[in-house]
Amino acid sequence: MRKKRVMVIGPSNCGKTTLVNVLNGYDGPLRKTQDIIYGKNTIDVPGYYIENAWMYKHLIIIAQDASHVLILVDQSRCFNVYPPGFAKVFRCPVIGVITKVDLMPENEELCFNQLKQIGVSEPYVKISVPSGIGIGALKEYLLNEK
Repeated sequence: MRKKRVMVIGPSNCGKTTLVNVLNGYDGPLRKTQDIIYGKNTIDVPGYYIENAWMYKHLIIIAQDASHVLILVDQSRCFNVYPPGFAKVFRCPVIGVITKVDLMPENEELCFNQLKQIGVSEPYVKISVPSGIGIGALKEYLLNEK
């Protein structure tokens, strides 16, 4: 049986690839791409898949190979690209991840409300890769549970 990976989705520049690199133990340069990248532990989905509604069907298909879906919301730029109830289309567990929590803490409540509207259940994971906030617990939960 194939090992399932964690699918990471979110708008462009919300910290997806940075988080994916941490989850895969990759320490090299960031690689921006318009392709889906299957890493050791992750499926890194480019932002345009979530920013274009006609691509949603591809997200649903890709998620069939996922153990979890991480839906990322960027606390530093709290704009919503997800439609209401979006998280309900996935069959695997969906985790709401608020990125860049070290920036603009006044947006935290907006991010919580956004995740609720998307249909993601609490608790939400708050992370900052540069500060190391929340990363260890998220890695342990996702990678030891498989």
